[in-house]
Amino acid sequence: MDPPAERRAPGLSPSRANDFLQCPLLFRFRVVDRLPEPASPAAARGTLVHAALETLFDLPAPERTLAAACASLPARWAELLERDPRYGELHTTDAERAEFMAEAERLLATWFTLEDPTRLEPRARELQVRHDLPDGPQLRGVVDRVDVAPNGWVRVVDYKTGRSPRAGYEGSALFQMRFYAYVVWRTRGVLPKRLQLAYLGDGVVVTHEPTEPEMHTLEARVRSIWAGIEDTARAGDWRPRPSRLCDWCAFRDRCPAFGGTPPEVPVGAVERAIGVTPVPTA
Repeated sequence: MDPPAERRAPGLSPSRANDFLQCPLLFRFRVVDRLPEPASPAAARGTLVHAALETLFDLPAPERTLAAACASLPARWAELLERDPRYGELHTTDAERAEFMAEAERLLATWFTLEDPTRLEPRARELQVRHDLPDGPQLRGVVDRVDVAPNGWVRVVDYKTGRSPRAGYEGSALFQMRFYAYVVWRTRGVLPKRLQLAYLGDGVVVTHEPTEPEMHTLEARVRSIWAGIEDTARAGDWRPRPSRLCDWCAFRDRCPAFGGTPPEVPVGAVERAIGVTPVPTA
């Protein structure tokens, strides 16, 4: 008899934490129900640009040019189509595909005005980071790039293919970067010296130097969010939280705030995703 499959620990990424804070029902749809979402041109373009920047560093330093990055786009796009055929539904004409590629090239061109890849030798790219928070979830994420200076200082870099947030709205992005810094700190014993967000939509670079007190605050924040998720899961109270962001939600037709009806929660889905058992209702 085959041994039983190892049960995966409930996990939390910065994106899913932000989902819960934005709307518990959105979190449920993505994490518990695992509902498929239609391919988004913006998301597809972001994935494509990230792939081109990742593979750019496979080349010798002198060959890391804008022309080389742009030339890699068709091959990276073919790989994405093979991995997720939904991307093939985004373009119905050659003109649409050409404009999609042209925008990806513009984003790459912006990145080359922000950094010089011939002077960079990343320690890691698309690094999957995980840390089992004691008495909590497994913290998970993917870091776009990790640089290590000769003196040992660590820089965590994230590429954003959208525009930089307005002043006062940086909280979500900085939470993500602090989250990554915390996991790197706990798993590698080194607190990153700098966190860097490169916004390719408008060519803005945001940097931040984390501190150990911030990391402890971040841990407390994550624990608070996870406690809220567990309480919501036990009660089954996945109520929506309408906001202006609903205009971009892929699940509006299933949301009761807009006249929709959420599907029944699959049997055992809450236990698998959150690690708690819902309390039966009368």
